[in-house]
Amino acid sequence: MKGFRLNPDKEYVNKIIEGTHKKNGHCPCRVKQDDSTLCPCDEFIKEGICKCKLFIPIKNNE
Repeated sequence: MKGFRLNPDKEYVNKIIEGTHKKNGHCPCRVKQDDSTLCPCDEFIKEGICKCKLFIPIKNNE
């Protein structure tokens, strides 16, 4: 998504990706699992909010 990048903390990213795999592709920070929680979740796509911080906003100087 434009304006965002993958979190630069590789260890953290690996943990989130591992959690996503354990939840069959669903966001690991979500309790429910439906089409809206498949990573990247609908909230991130529609509102630019990534609660698990896998994707973070790009700052002006990056």
